[in-house]
Amino acid sequence: MMRGLLALTALFVAVFGKETFEGHQVLRIVAKDEIQLSLVKNLEDMVDFELDFWRGVTDVATPVDVRVPFHSLQSVKIHLESQGIEYSIMIQDLQVMLDEEQEEIESAARVAEPRSTDSFDLSRYHPINEIYNFQDMLVAENPNLVSKIVIGQSYQGRPLNVLKFSTGGTNRPAIWLDTGIHSREWVTQASGTWFAKKIVTDYGRDPAMTAILNKMDIFLEIVTNPDGYYYSHTSNRMWRKTRKPNPGTSCVGVDPNRNWDAGFGGAGASGNPCSETYRGPKAHSESEVKSIVDFVKAHGNIKAFVSIHAYSQMLLYPYGYTRTPAKHQTELHNLAKKAITDLASLYGTRYRYGSIINTIYQASGGTIDWTYEQGIKYSYTFELRDTGRYGFILPANQIVPTATETWLALMAIMEHTFKNPY
Repeated sequence: MMRGLLALTALFVAVFGKETFEGHQVLRIVAKDEIQLSLVKNLEDMVDFELDFWRGVTDVATPVDVRVPFHSLQSVKIHLESQGIEYSIMIQDLQVMLDEEQEEIESAARVAEPRSTDSFDLSRYHPINEIYNFQDMLVAENPNLVSKIVIGQSYQGRPLNVLKFSTGGTNRPAIWLDTGIHSREWVTQASGTWFAKKIVTDYGRDPAMTAILNKMDIFLEIVTNPDGYYYSHTSNRMWRKTRKPNPGTSCVGVDPNRNWDAGFGGAGASGNPCSETYRGPKAHSESEVKSIVDFVKAHGNIKAFVSIHAYSQMLLYPYGYTRTPAKHQTELHNLAKKAITDLASLYGTRYRYGSIINTIYQASGGTIDWTYEQGIKYSYTFELRDTGRYGFILPANQIVPTATETWLALMAIMEHTFKNPY
């Protein structure tokens, strides 16, 4: 039966081009003790269930969110109930939510193409070509402040575009921001687009941003995983990884947040090419990662590095791969607290904060562990809205509120970096 369903799904994708998730549910699982927690952890190895962990196993206090395909629902629920493990249904039918999202995207696409960034709708999810057009318009409108650097190419040949915000000078101290390294986390690319417009709007008007850009440069990579992002729009909305084939298997892609040379290959990343957290054959094997590595090393004067993900509402600093505290843990912790306090001042959105390993889970080969070990003290990762009601399918009407509140936290980090260049 299962093989027949899989064949039918494959046929549907081949004919219609888009994977569907009809009847898929997102379950929230709550383990009440360590024994139950290890039983939930074991679900990750039950490959026949084809589970997709949206929020992975951490500790007893933290719920686990998992997308369960229709063909596995009954088995998974029976398994959980037989062990006395509590669960609730967060999303009743994922495809219903995806259809609503797609309807919004299509209705937005029917609107006339924007001729300037002022008319670009920042409250909608945009496909990659529209984001690229936005970047080009922003550069054209602000030639004395914004330029576009292509730091490399994706596996499929798409440009890895980085916007450089600068008021002149050479090799000035810099701040790096990236969004969309996991392609299905659409609120991040959308927020990155909003950030780009906010920087040019605030320069010359907001004293804090003006002071920063008069002394420092800001680099922003909005679509850090372009192949994955394109694929998430055209073929599989739930796609997370890159799109490079893995020799010897039909499974495609590497988790670009497990591919960095920081504890590479350790716990918290998978050696299985079919896993959502597959680390890749070696550190920096993905051009999307290697291009940033080369850029950071060549620049040599980056002072803060912020990588933006979704979801869970967290602000995290190193380390993820080791329990050894970061050398600057006290300062990083205090700055994170200030940043999330500023963020909460707008809408009351609550964030957790701390080191990756203590706040979520052990994860090896992560971005900010590598940047921190390169000497970039202010290395942070955000997990944006929400806490699981919508998960990766955050409604478009939350884009601008998410970006606006996150900006307050980013400004706290950027101002601190500016005042404490170390």
